[in-house]
Amino acid sequence: MSAVVLAGLAGALLGLGAVLIAGRFVPVHPDLAGALDGLDPDRSLAEDLGSGPIVPGARGVPDQVGHWASRHLPLPAPPTRDLALLALPVHRFVGQKLLYAGFGLLFPLVPATLVLLIGVDVPVALTGGASVLTAVALSFLPDHNVRSDAAQAREEFTRALSAYIDLLALERLSGAGPRQAMESAAAVGDTWPFRRLAEELARSRWSGVPPWDAMARLAADLDLSPLADLADIMRLSGEEGAAIYQTLRARSAAIRAALVTEDLARANRAGERLTLPGAVLALTFAVLLTAPALLRLLFDS
Repeated sequence: MSAVVLAGLAGALLGLGAVLIAGRFVPVHPDLAGALDGLDPDRSLAEDLGSGPIVPGARGVPDQVGHWASRHLPLPAPPTRDLALLALPVHRFVGQKLLYAGFGLLFPLVPATLVLLIGVDVPVALTGGASVLTAVALSFLPDHNVRSDAAQAREEFTRALSAYIDLLALERLSGAGPRQAMESAAAVGDTWPFRRLAEELARSRWSGVPPWDAMARLAADLDLSPLADLADIMRLSGEEGAAIYQTLRARSAAIRAALVTEDLARANRAGERLTLPGAVLALTFAVLLTAPALLRLLFDS
């Protein structure tokens, strides 16, 4: 790699840094039409997080880079359900992917520069290929993080939902109406699943949407089948006046049984992963115990 190429890359890095620093001071003007569209009661949570405007408080570099890229670059479809569950805007996710890719594109230049300084010439094709491979690999890191965090959040939401269903059954048993029972049960807990349920129920009250329809829409947005089942049960209670106490208790018990089964399966998988290290350790001890006797027999013969 020649000194001219290295100087050009250094200048490009300095220019990129100057652009990013200047971008921090550019005023952000929220889109009023997008903000008004967010008040539409038929608008899903995934759409709110996917195409909403940047508010003045969201001035991070990933937000601004992702918002620009979402408008001007052809991008693959993001995991909107996972992002909606994590309350992570799509433009921030896109910005993280681009920043990771940019870091991966520039990172191989550091060892190439060090090698060049000690007098060893590095082929440009090798450095460029390493930069492209590193950029592609790091660009998938946000996808992995989102999938992992979303799976953990769904499990946590399901655990909280089993407790919410029990509270809802007690509220219905005491004579509360469907909406009152759903809102009162959601107000008991202070964890994020209870807050999400309370926010969706409050939004349905303001917009005049039945609470079970709001629950069904939230279940579709977050890919939560237990919540969709609860919405169907509450629809029967609200529209047909069905007695649902036993149904709710049975549904809560089924969710807890499924969670226990998943925990047991996870424990079994962890136990199976420990089998190989234990076998290797036992084999090592066996070799250590038998090696002196075998060596003695070989040398004596």
